[in-house]
Amino acid sequence: MEKVVLIKYGELTTKKGNRNFFIKTLYQNLQNKLEGLHVKISRDISRMYIEFEESELDTVLSKINQVFGIHTYQVASKVPTDLDEIKENILELMKEKTGTFKVETKRSDKNFPILSTEFSRQMGGLILKNNSNLSVDVHNPNTTLFIEILERFTYLYTDTYYGLGGYPVGTQPKGMLMLSGGIDSPVAGYLALKRGVKIDAVYFEAIPHTSIEARNKVIELSRKLSVYTNRINLHIVPFTEIQEAIYKECNPEYCITIMRRMMYRIMERLAKKHKGLVIINGESIGQVASQTLVSMSVINNVTNMPVIRPVACLDKLEIIELAKKINTYETSILPYEDCCTVFVPKHPVIHPSLEECIRNEEKFDYEEMIQRTIEATNTIVIREKDKENFEDLL
Repeated sequence: MEKVVLIKYGELTTKKGNRNFFIKTLYQNLQNKLEGLHVKISRDISRMYIEFEESELDTVLSKINQVFGIHTYQVASKVPTDLDEIKENILELMKEKTGTFKVETKRSDKNFPILSTEFSRQMGGLILKNNSNLSVDVHNPNTTLFIEILERFTYLYTDTYYGLGGYPVGTQPKGMLMLSGGIDSPVAGYLALKRGVKIDAVYFEAIPHTSIEARNKVIELSRKLSVYTNRINLHIVPFTEIQEAIYKECNPEYCITIMRRMMYRIMERLAKKHKGLVIINGESIGQVASQTLVSMSVINNVTNMPVIRPVACLDKLEIIELAKKINTYETSILPYEDCCTVFVPKHPVIHPSLEECIRNEEKFDYEEMIQRTIEATNTIVIREKDKENFEDLL
């Protein structure tokens, strides 16, 4: 019997007038993800069908698990919508099953002469007659046989797997992710991708206070996030001049707050340069001094661009659980400091004054520094398969 993977959309079905756009984007994303494999993808308004070579099935399924926009998928037997063909293949599919079972039929082809409930009853009787190791349990069966009857073909399967859900990446425009190298920001990037947002990543480094290992750590995190999208542009911002000026000229208690305000200014300008519509970061309410509500308000004051904080209301254990799920945790905890941690003062202010920030910022010409920083920013393209360390950027 021929096997196919059935892809079911879930949340995409709520899109009504834009549904075709979402389905087309998912189709293209699957094409990109399965490139190089011997597959054929077709689609209609309710699902997609992936034909594959048996030897590549495990690879196909692993890659499907990296594509947003998929609610569930099944590996199904595809047979002609012919009663004898259906019966023959059902018996083949169920011959090795043991324990309890039930049958569920969905009859999309209303010209098929047997109603769904009656067909389920008939097929259940056929299975019982041919497999003495099975008994019926309609409430809590070990195996459920699903029969989906369409006009030309019928699909038979017993197992349903859950995809990542969300929307296909690319159904929303670009956001600019502040990727620090910690645990939180990669998770924030993953959650933004799940809502269909394309992302560029931005990493602030302060050579020689931060290391090439810290940069490579961020490159590796970008590579791990690129599993869920086609590519990620990583913008590496040389932040040394600005950071040293802050710590030379400003009240130590305000250094982190002012540093973040400078980063937001740079993020807004990079977003405009690279056609990003929002800033995305891994801030979690109350986790550190710069993430109290007062601090967020004062820091946010320098930009009118929307700031999305996907993990804002998650606790640290929830964020760690997600980081482990997406395979970024072990990289994030590597002991290489970024510029947000290398100069942390002993007593950072947790309820900063906007007026005090402005007074401190007037002590140095940050506008010229920001312009020089943006002009010196390097951009590299990160893909899952890339292995370069990009050490020539130093």
